Amino acid sequence: MGSQGGFGKSKEFLDLIKSIGEARSKAEEDRIVLREIETLKARLGDPNTSKFKLKEYIIRLLYVEMLGHDASFGYIHAVKMTHEENLHLKRTGYLAVTLFLNEDHDLIILIVNTIQKDLKSDNYLVVCAALNAVCRLINEETIPAVLPQVVDLLGHQKEAVRKKAVMALHRFHRRAPGSVSHLVANFRKRLSDNDPGVMGATLYPLFDLIMADVDSFKDMVVSLVNILKQITEHRLPKSYDYHQMPAPFIQIKLLKILAVLGSGDKKASEQMYTILGDIMRKCDSTSNIGNAILYECICSVSSLHPNPKLLEAAADGISKFLKRDSHNLRYLGIDALSQLIKISPEIAEQHQLAVIDCLEDPDDTLKRKTFELLYKMTKSSNVEVIVGRMIDYMISIHDSHYKTEISSRCVEVAEQYAPSNQWFIQTMNKVFEHAGDLVNSKVAHSLMRLIAEGFGEDDATADSQLRSSAVESYLQIMGDPKLPSAFIQVICWVLGEYGTADGKYSATYISGKLCDVAEAHSTNDTVKAYVVTALMKIYSFEIAAGRKVDILPECQSLIEEMLASNSTDLQQRAYELQDITDFDAHAVEKIMPKDSSCEDIEIDKNLSFLDDYIQRALENGAQPYIPESERFGMSDITHFTSQENNESSIHALRFEAYERPKPAVSLNVSPVLDSSTEVSVPELSYVADVQQPTPSVPSASNISSSELKLRLDGVQKKWGRPTYSSPMPSTSSADIIKNQNEAIQPIAAGSSNTKASTVSYDSRKQVPEISPEKQKLAASLFGRASKSDGKQSSSSTKVSKPLHRPAEKSRTANTLSTFDTTIVKPSQPPPDLLDLGEPSFPSTAPSIDPFKQLEGLLDLMPEKPTSSASGANTTAAPDFMSLFADMSLNDKNGLGGSSGAPSTPQTNKGPNLKAALEKDAFVRQMGVTPSGQNPNLFKDLLS
Repeated sequence: MGSQGGFGKSKEFLDLIKSIGEARSKAEEDRIVLREIETLKARLGDPNTSKFKLKEYIIRLLYVEMLGHDASFGYIHAVKMTHEENLHLKRTGYLAVTLFLNEDHDLIILIVNTIQKDLKSDNYLVVCAALNAVCRLINEETIPAVLPQVVDLLGHQKEAVRKKAVMALHRFHRRAPGSVSHLVANFRKRLSDNDPGVMGATLYPLFDLIMADVDSFKDMVVSLVNILKQITEHRLPKSYDYHQMPAPFIQIKLLKILAVLGSGDKKASEQMYTILGDIMRKCDSTSNIGNAILYECICSVSSLHPNPKLLEAAADGISKFLKRDSHNLRYLGIDALSQLIKISPEIAEQHQLAVIDCLEDPDDTLKRKTFELLYKMTKSSNVEVIVGRMIDYMISIHDSHYKTEISSRCVEVAEQYAPSNQWFIQTMNKVFEHAGDLVNSKVAHSLMRLIAEGFGEDDATADSQLRSSAVESYLQIMGDPKLPSAFIQVICWVLGEYGTADGKYSATYISGKLCDVAEAHSTNDTVKAYVVTALMKIYSFEIAAGRKVDILPECQSLIEEMLASNSTDLQQRAYELQDITDFDAHAVEKIMPKDSSCEDIEIDKNLSFLDDYIQRALENGAQPYIPESERFGMSDITHFTSQENNESSIHALRFEAYERPKPAVSLNVSPVLDSSTEVSVPELSYVADVQQPTPSVPSASNISSSELKLRLDGVQKKWGRPTYSSPMPSTSSADIIKNQNEAIQPIAAGSSNTKASTVSYDSRKQVPEISPEKQKLAASLFGRASKSDGKQSSSSTKVSKPLHRPAEKSRTANTLSTFDTTIVKPSQPPPDLLDLGEPSFPSTAPSIDPFKQLEGLLDLMPEKPTSSASGANTTAAPDFMSLFADMSLNDKNGLGGSSGAPSTPQTNKGPNLKAALEKDAFVRQMGVTPSGQNPNLFKDLLS
């Protein structure tokens, strides 16, 4: 072997270790390792290399692998070494493969047979080496191959083998719990093993089994308590002591198991009280391991059925932690206190000053743990102080993840324990201002709902004061450029609803502020939509009050910008804002009622208000609605299901020739179709039997199969989902009915926003004053209340949840979003880009303003009556459905005329049908389907 080093290795190996340790850079280390890889590749490939040299090369490969380089070229040599009879070589081989390979490696199959043979070896060292490999390399598929041998080793005469066998079974349980579910009795038996190491190893698989099924192991409480008692009485060998504590790690695991078994079980808990008291009394608080056992005892006490003496002992243990200078021990004390206050909240009052010290400690980890404690002990008497401290801390940190967590906790406790609605609004303003977009979007909706619903006690004065204070606070902070988008939306909504409600601020001032917001957030369409809707509300309220509306130049420019926006939503809002300013007070009051966001509305899901209109349309010759199944040529669901099954069978790979196409079979058409109506059938690319509806003609058997052809005229979409389209190119009354039916939509009901009564808060609560002195701060956080006060506070806590109230009615309330004020206008056909203004195509009748018609229907302008289709004047009653009755079925434009032009009485309300047919025929020759009117666009393009 040449020159030998101090560890029986060659000088070359020792020089390699030395050079790696003395490398001054990663690049130099990589050069050394790459040179070593080349050397090992050459020497491992030499068939004359001795086995002991090969052992050294495998160890050198371990260094290569651990330094992050690829040593896969030597894996097979490590696998071969596990087959050696020599113990040193075998153990080296097992060590190498456990580090080189994982349980899913391809070479695992070569090791399983070797492991099976070594598990039966007479040398317990070989068995231990094989068990080590079992714990690292055996996967779920190979567990059955070695499980019987491992179970047999539970009775081995050597305690090291039994311990490793238990560890291997624990590994099997974690990989495949079902593989060892029948071995629970074996684990119970090993718990009483003579060797403490085997017993300690058995606690770990037992803990996993107990966590899965607690009730099945309740009978083990006495046995576990006896084992813990023997350990505390120093009945274990001295070799298990650590810093004069007897088997501390076994004690900790036993305490964890007892906490699980005694949780919620008074009988089991009573059997543990004595031993837990003894352990806490004997714990040495001067060593870290003693503090660890004491902490685990406190956690166990917090899980068991409460016992006054144990709680007192646990409180003393917590005081020991909190009085120490070590941040780690104080952290343990805060964490233990947060667990103990779940069953005994008054314990926190004993450590008020210590908690305050931890809250003001510069250590950030300890401060965060203290805030978690305060979050758990928040109540109505200290919520203001705790939330204030949490917001101050949130401002000082820059970790976005923890800032999100702090903000969510502030919102949660503020919603649950808020002493007043004004305080909640101010708190939410601070959270939004400092947490930004990290705040949950639902918080904004909750804030708007609170402002809209008010106190819920029919106290108009209090509600008005609440809204006025919200408006004032928002006007002060809305100029901050760092406000999040969600908060800006809340501000716009509140200013639109209540900005001018109390008369303190004029409509011009509020509208100017809103325009400034839109200019500051010019790239945010959502904010601009809220601004436009808020302006609409302000102007509507002014018109309804009989005051003249003066639109500022910046507001007018904003409206013009929105009219030309690419967003259809912004365009619609701008058009509505522009049109609503032309209405009189009575119409605006009907369309935009003031302070009605919480009013309930009736929703007619069946759209029964359209029945009269549909009936009149049918009487005038319109065709009824054709169900989708009939449009596809399928009469029922059964046929559809059988067709799907047929399609799925056709999709299989076929090797024989395709059969000849079958003749199409006629299908009876539903009686709703007229005899002259032709239904186009879409192309089905993979259906074997194509069925099509045919008109009322003689029987299909009398017609030759060669004469049956698909009618593809009128089919506009070849690919995608088939749709029904008429083969006739002319504009029929059915098409107009279809367009009108699509245009007529009910007024949006919005999302559910229920109006519920608010439970009043405790008026007797006194807001504690924040003093720089720690005692006053502690009094505000932990305020010692008498028993009677405790009862009163508990009773008030049960009812003090005013912010999340369930709905009291089944009717849906108006939503608080900006869409609650949207005026839905009947849609109009899109402009026809192909209308080149040819003299041969006469223009349609002048457009009609729907809002002017609406004023006529409401009898708001009796001096300008609008003539109906039947020639009769509209009545004075506000019948909205008469608007639809007045529409002509032949009116191509429907109600989609220009909203700015005045309405004039017309004797002929529809276009010339003959001229429309000629126009459509001309456009089809160009290959484009007409869609509307635009007389200027193509003139400019083609000039």
